[in-house]
Amino acid sequence: MTIPASARELTLRGIVLGALLTVLFTAANVYLGLRVGLTFATSIPAAVISMAILRFFSGATIQENNIVQTIASSAGTLSAIVFVLPGLIMVGWWTGFPYWESVAVIAIGGVLGVMYSVPLRRALVTGSDLPYPEGVAAAEVLKVGAGVGGVEENRRGLAAVVLGTAMSAAYPLLAKMKLVAEGADKVFRLGSGATFVSTSLSLALVGVGHLVGLAVGIAMLIGIVLSYFVILPHLTAGIAPSGTELGDFVSTVFRQKVRFIGAGTIGVAAIWTLLKVIGPIARGITAALAADRARKASGNMETLELTERDLPIGIVGGTILALMVPIALLLADFAAGGPVSGKLGMTLIASVAYVLVAGIVIASVCGYMAGLIGASNSPISGVGILSSLGISLLLLGLFGRGLDADSTKALVAFALFVTAIVFGVATISNDNLQDLKTGQLVGATPWRQQVALILGVAFGAVVIPPILTLLNQTFGFQGAPGAGANALAAPQAALISAIAQGVLGGSLDWNLIGSGALIGAVVVAIDEVLKRTGRGSLPPLAVGMGMYLPMDVTALVVLGAVLGHFYNRWATRQRDPEFAERMGVLTATGMIVGDSLFNVIYAGIVAKTNNPDALAVVHGGTWAVPAGLVLFAALIALGYWRMRDSALRPVSG
Repeated sequence: MTIPASARELTLRGIVLGALLTVLFTAANVYLGLRVGLTFATSIPAAVISMAILRFFSGATIQENNIVQTIASSAGTLSAIVFVLPGLIMVGWWTGFPYWESVAVIAIGGVLGVMYSVPLRRALVTGSDLPYPEGVAAAEVLKVGAGVGGVEENRRGLAAVVLGTAMSAAYPLLAKMKLVAEGADKVFRLGSGATFVSTSLSLALVGVGHLVGLAVGIAMLIGIVLSYFVILPHLTAGIAPSGTELGDFVSTVFRQKVRFIGAGTIGVAAIWTLLKVIGPIARGITAALAADRARKASGNMETLELTERDLPIGIVGGTILALMVPIALLLADFAAGGPVSGKLGMTLIASVAYVLVAGIVIASVCGYMAGLIGASNSPISGVGILSSLGISLLLLGLFGRGLDADSTKALVAFALFVTAIVFGVATISNDNLQDLKTGQLVGATPWRQQVALILGVAFGAVVIPPILTLLNQTFGFQGAPGAGANALAAPQAALISAIAQGVLGGSLDWNLIGSGALIGAVVVAIDEVLKRTGRGSLPPLAVGMGMYLPMDVTALVVLGAVLGHFYNRWATRQRDPEFAERMGVLTATGMIVGDSLFNVIYAGIVAKTNNPDALAVVHGGTWAVPAGLVLFAALIALGYWRMRDSALRPVSG
């Protein structure tokens, strides 16, 4: 697809709109990541909202809308940094999030992610057959908005997002008013041991399940069964507390043992992913460098197709090397007064080299995985676990064991700080190539889109720390000193922090990790057999996540995956299957956004009133759970009925 040189693309109004959407979607993703350990891709809803707004301005183009979604998507995905940074509070090193230090870590990691992904564009986007599901979907939304009949389809798409948002914000509002229950749980005996089942009543989780698909949902269900109905009853066998003591006991065993088995499974799955993609990535990078040399030989960029114009490779390489300097300064400042300062030069050299090399590998792997299964499903958490293990083992080699408790805590904090920088690379490279695929399909100029990605990083970096501070002051994080009963789980940050603490403190139970690794190896083998025989797949990372995350998170993701599967099967039989499926995607996205945004607003209310029950109008009762279950089911039914109704009605011009 070609566009005239005069077409609007990187405009001031597009940048401003992208910045405004950044605040909304980044806030939603930060909360969702801290609550459930999952984030969502923001490309499609950002594209829909952009088209709805910019169509009121003269000269709006598909490429301008693409820039808006690129900025919002880049900033939204950067919010996955919450999988690491809260760990510094959990281990007791930080009491809050120092603003400029947090901004610097997020921004540097994000810009590195952009730079690393630039030379990968030709290798993994234009030069590969990776499907890029979310990138293609976003491009289709943009094309519909720019084509004949696009106004009506866009109107319905925006209505779907608004409906999902309204429903998913209404339920937690009623729950905070104590009119319905926020969730349900039950502890019970199973064999000679015990277990529990639980679910939170969150439409956001149903929306996540709809988007991730049936294969991921089934894999998570298998993880749930393994953790809650096999491993947990086995680990609690022969111990017989009763009443509330039984619930506390089972929950403790799950947190302190079962989750580390899940971590072992995730680790093996992530390593297997790395091994599978290293070869294709190396060949792709070689081809990309050869293509860049050919471009230089021509001596004239204007002779190239518009969609082949990347940021110059010299600027890319120079930026990567230049950013190693502020990284070293940040690490030196962070390490002041601790054990690292005694071996500062050696530690800084090793850590900066680790960021440089790990960043290259991680950008390649995350870009490949995003192209394969989408940014939302990409194993970012597994990459974070490997990053934490890598730097922790590096520090263990430099400093050994036997340090006092304060020195060990300082090393753990240093490991998490380095991991946060590397994780910024992972989050952005996971999203960038998806956006660049969208740009390729709508005729965008790569270098302009890459500039938009950097702007998205900048906007996200300044927005994320205040949101983290607000949520920390209001709720706190589980496991952190002084955390209250309503503390956010921040499950990924807890896991990554625990691994760093275990490696450096010598307390990591490698038997639990080993058991999980064995399960992971078996799941990998099953997945390979299924793929080679054409019988589907069993994503190993999803199994590990089902084992690790609390059931009140995963149960509704599985439900959403099943509902989404049946809805999409119905959609394929309709007159316009793509439009019917898109209505489901947009409604599900609205479900995620509404629930998350409500809880960010609620955090502000609690912070202002210093009262976690500020919205309560009653004190609840035995009817709250059944009333909540009935209302929740009704909202799900309403959402899917509206999806079908909107898809069935003929679209007029």
